[in-house]
Amino acid sequence: MKKKILWGVLIVLALAAIGFFGFAPGIVEGGMNKVVPVKLARPSAAAKQLHASLQIADMHADTLMWRRNLLDRSNTGQVDLPRLLAGNYTLQVFSSVTKTPKHQNYDSNPGDTDNITLLTIAQLQPPKTWTSLLERSLFHARKLDRAAAGSNGKLRVIRTAADLDLLLSDRAAGKKVVGGMLSIEGLQDMEGNLSNLDTLYGAGFRMAGMAHFFDNEVAGSMHGVHKGGLTPLGRQVVARMEQLGMIVDIAHSSHETVAEILRMAKRPVVSSHGGVQATCKVNRNLTDDEIKGVARTGGVVGIGYWDAAVCGTEPANVVRAILHVRQLVGIDHVGLGSDFDGAVTTGWDSSQIIAITQGLLDAGLSADEIRKVMGGNVLRVIRAGIVPAK
Repeated sequence: MKKKILWGVLIVLALAAIGFFGFAPGIVEGGMNKVVPVKLARPSAAAKQLHASLQIADMHADTLMWRRNLLDRSNTGQVDLPRLLAGNYTLQVFSSVTKTPKHQNYDSNPGDTDNITLLTIAQLQPPKTWTSLLERSLFHARKLDRAAAGSNGKLRVIRTAADLDLLLSDRAAGKKVVGGMLSIEGLQDMEGNLSNLDTLYGAGFRMAGMAHFFDNEVAGSMHGVHKGGLTPLGRQVVARMEQLGMIVDIAHSSHETVAEILRMAKRPVVSSHGGVQATCKVNRNLTDDEIKGVARTGGVVGIGYWDAAVCGTEPANVVRAILHVRQLVGIDHVGLGSDFDGAVTTGWDSSQIIAITQGLLDAGLSADEIRKVMGGNVLRVIRAGIVPAK
């Protein structure tokens, strides 16, 4: 009888483990990365023709955080290689998310809790990633490398200006290929050690935000408790990033951190994903002065697609934010920063990005202006930014 009970308990535990490790990660993602379709205008012949000629670049997607094969088209989330190809993307920047606080919100979050640890365990990631934020980012880098290696040449990891030039040349020759570049969402993955920035650079990361949803050893977050500026380590980090050829991203940073970065920046700065307070007054969005500061560095503001970024999930909400940046600082300083797969709900996925092309045409932008917004500006800044300083 005791043996039967023991076997019964073991079977129950085994089934529970199968359910947890096999299904829980997908269920969690399915509840967080949603596409709730909105009515999209049928693309005009002019939009289709123009869209087919664009070099589309998006500065932020969190796809690497989830247990999905980037090479397979999925019914979950918003980005994978087949959908990027269907949307005619040239470059997608993939961010590494290493830690998020429990009860995450836009107003105030301490840094003493973490949602990602359980996710790494549930996804059966290497045990090193269960305890080390640095190892989580290195795992994400290997994940992108493996996807590229298995893509039959359709996905390339972009680390140098030469990589980007070859990608653009091959696409101009008609090759169906997409570039992927690595970014970091909050430099808590440095674990307080400046030398780890070089380790991350060596793994292929070419863009990084100072903070995510909580204050860290580098900088204050817009959503942190104290919302301070750059720490002494943070100032070293910005200087070292510019020296290495890593683009500084101010998304999620506190207003004080943003101001300090913009004062000390010697190279173009980006806000990879978000909105503008002029069209959507949410604290994580940029003020007009901050937009002007980004433009003075020669950088780009990436506009997101979710409600808290643009106060709606229609293409018109995205276009409205783009038009504001254009009016304020000029068309050369605005681009795309979807935050796809970043626990957001959007009205379309990456395969349907022509909806923005159509929206910009409907708003009266010229073909040359649309080329800049849909990718030209981002590609210009990335190419310049990933060249190491002399």
